[in-house]
Amino acid sequence: MRQRRAAHRERSNRLPPALLRRGFTLVELLVVIAIIGILVGLLLPAVQAAREAARRMQCSNNLKQLGIAVHNYESAYRQLPAGWNDWQRTGEPGWGWAAGLLAFMEGDNLYRQIDFRLPIEHAVHDQVRVTVVPTFLCPSDTGPELFEIAEGDGHTTHIRTGLGHVLNHHGVDDGDKLFQIAKSNYVGMFGTQELEIAPYRGNGMFYGNSATKFRDVIDGLSNTLMIGERSSRLGQSIWHGNIPEANEPHARILGVADHPPNDPAGHFEDFSSYHTGGVNFMRADVSVTFLPETIDFGVYRAMATRSGGETLSYSE
Repeated sequence: MRQRRAAHRERSNRLPPALLRRGFTLVELLVVIAIIGILVGLLLPAVQAAREAARRMQCSNNLKQLGIAVHNYESAYRQLPAGWNDWQRTGEPGWGWAAGLLAFMEGDNLYRQIDFRLPIEHAVHDQVRVTVVPTFLCPSDTGPELFEIAEGDGHTTHIRTGLGHVLNHHGVDDGDKLFQIAKSNYVGMFGTQELEIAPYRGNGMFYGNSATKFRDVIDGLSNTLMIGERSSRLGQSIWHGNIPEANEPHARILGVADHPPNDPAGHFEDFSSYHTGGVNFMRADVSVTFLPETIDFGVYRAMATRSGGETLSYSE
């Protein structure tokens, strides 16, 4: 009897081989880790690409909202907002096209805080200057939403570097600081002429004291660029308007088709983005188009003018 009980206990203590196995061997663990690493390597670029596609789409939607606001403004006033208002040709009060659109894009509260008779730098606008408007920001540009704008002489200053002809501050406002101000990633189209030489005679949709009407766009609304992107890669743009004593006063709010989109040799006043391969633009008919870096330069410059008389047809 005792022998049978001992044999029974011995059999009970013996578990099946499958149940005795407690985990992976070292080789199996390494194989699993390697497989996970391969999967992450394959999926991560796809996830990043999907996120950038979503950011680019949001950027496109921002431009669409700006375009609708421009058309509503034109319906109300029978003209587009001025590139900036400069009643005495002193650069002031300086409020620009984007500030004029606030009342037409759910920014009425901010619009009411602006006294358009007083310059942007007036103390009454201290809070307005640092107000970040999400519609004016491209989500792909991760630069700071506020920056210290530097004092300047009212003109563009360039130097030669290994990256081409770029601003002397190369994305940083050097020199004495005026005040902190909110960033924008969208600037109006001045055209193809030199912005600093003829700021009141642009051949695009916006310029100093402009009063462009849609009937002035003889090239056709669908063939004319109205607003485009500006990244903070080489310098910061703003939505407020022209600040005469600041560095790059006109180029902060307007852009020139002087180089192809995202050109490494581009100036501050050119159009640029953090999107791969090109830049988003809004045409005068409110359609948004992604112009590639490889676009024919002649076609690009023709699209930048409102009444150049060129015959062209461009689609993505």
